[in-house]
Amino acid sequence: MEPRFNLFDSPTAAKFAKRMHAAGMVTEGASLPKTTQELVRLRISQINGCGLCVDIHTKEAAAAGETPLRLSLVPVWREATVFTEAERAALALAEEGTRLADAHHGVSDATWAEVRRHFDDDQIGALIAVIAMINAANRMNVIVRNAGGSYEPGMMAGALD
Repeated sequence: MEPRFNLFDSPTAAKFAKRMHAAGMVTEGASLPKTTQELVRLRISQINGCGLCVDIHTKEAAAAGETPLRLSLVPVWREATVFTEAERAALALAEEGTRLADAHHGVSDATWAEVRRHFDDDQIGALIAVIAMINAANRMNVIVRNAGGSYEPGMMAGALD
């Protein structure tokens, strides 16, 4: 599959992508665990059908210490025993925060209560930022049909500086 458009051939799109990447890097120093961030990015990318981001975040999660078993069970996390209560709360928020149009009230009070139970304010802020940023990245990549498969862990580190 060939991309429809190279975002970096457009000065405006390239500038936007670089700034979006820089904004997303804010969560790197947050107290929200890296593995939780990657599980959330992976699940949202699966929902949105972004092959490039599924590729990136599967590999980044593995590099951060995630096991093949846990990675393979992300799509069915509700039916798996390998995720902590905190990870389940984060994944529920990720799904509800991504599927806003599917629910009249967006994120449910029950999901929000679970998130509040497991995460402090800084971690919640980071989680919200991760959810917003990966949804934006998914949309950009899906629109132009950027495919997954060739990503190597760490490639993004200096690619958009």
